[in-house]
Amino acid sequence: MNVHEYQAKGLMRKFDISVLDGEVAKTAAEAVEVAKKLGGNIWVVKAQIHAGGRGLGGGVKLAKSLDEVEQFAKEIIGMQLVTHQTGPEGKKVQKVLVEAGCDIAQEYYFGIVLDRDSGKITMMACEEGGVNIEDVAHNTPERIIKVAIDPATGFTPYVGRKLAFAIGLEGDTMKKCVKFLSGLYELYTQKDCSVAEINPLVVTKQGDVIALDAKLNFDENALFRHPDIEQLRDPTEESADELEASKSGLSYISLDGSIGCLVNGAGLAMATMDIIKIMGGEPANFLDVGGGATKETVEKAFKIILNDKNVKAILVNIFGGIMKCDIIAEGIIAAAKSLDLKVPLIVRLEGTNVAVGKKLLQESGLAITAANDLADAAKKAVSAAKGEL
Repeated sequence: MNVHEYQAKGLMRKFDISVLDGEVAKTAAEAVEVAKKLGGNIWVVKAQIHAGGRGLGGGVKLAKSLDEVEQFAKEIIGMQLVTHQTGPEGKKVQKVLVEAGCDIAQEYYFGIVLDRDSGKITMMACEEGGVNIEDVAHNTPERIIKVAIDPATGFTPYVGRKLAFAIGLEGDTMKKCVKFLSGLYELYTQKDCSVAEINPLVVTKQGDVIALDAKLNFDENALFRHPDIEQLRDPTEESADELEASKSGLSYISLDGSIGCLVNGAGLAMATMDIIKIMGGEPANFLDVGGGATKETVEKAFKIILNDKNVKAILVNIFGGIMKCDIIAEGIIAAAKSLDLKVPLIVRLEGTNVAVGKKLLQESGLAITAANDLADAAKKAVSAAKGEL
């Protein structure tokens, strides 16, 4: 789950992590009032959407007067902000974060992720922070310093000093950086983050270490432990279909392809998507109905898939264990009839009650194409999406 920058910084304050003073505003008038409250003569007006690259897209402005705060807020609020992470359709800006300015001496990059290869939390640092960090990662990845943290010891000052020294910090600034990273690690672990990214982290001319920007993502599977994080969810930033799927207990992610996928089990779902691509097609979604799906759940899954107008064929790939194949077959038949299914439907069933399930599909009178195995199913789905089946 993603949160907005202002929400991330609110959490960071609770862990004694240095951030700039600021408040969110939904109108230009509110933005001016926030600027007056903050004081000073320089403010930053920042679009709040769940995407990076806001500065390059025109969503971050430096205001040197209250009139400019009002002007920039009017320009940003309501705009369709397009960045490299939003896609060409962009995202509509509903609010802005107004922050006090600061005297920047140097910008850096810091991040924390779980390295799945080593199975360890890994902290990263780079002496080049700011808008072009993606270029650094692509062109000169060796400049990004990485330190894996031993889960038995957790974060230690040594880790912080190693990262700070690697990017050229020393003295009191290094000590402040170590304190900053210690707080960020505590936030990451205690709140079950999946990503924590500070870009840029700045050292001011006064020697302070401050998060100028902040991105926090959280593990969806751990949200039951963190109702305070769950309350930060912004439904306007999420796909309506993904929200609807979540309410029905489905794991759904919309993609750009033409073949809708209905699968049980995340591993099988990913394998299905992979083999579709190997066969020359593109999956339209990731959809895991889970191990305990019912007839009603399957029907809901079909409705969500068919909301995507790009879907030209649907591939159902079920391995029946806890979920019996005859129950899935009943759900498929009910969905096809109630939704007046027009797109080709390819079904591959294996597992518990598979013979009963296949018989139900054969006797349904519906135009359902059976597949013998996963490769056969993917091949037929790709052909159907191209209108060749």
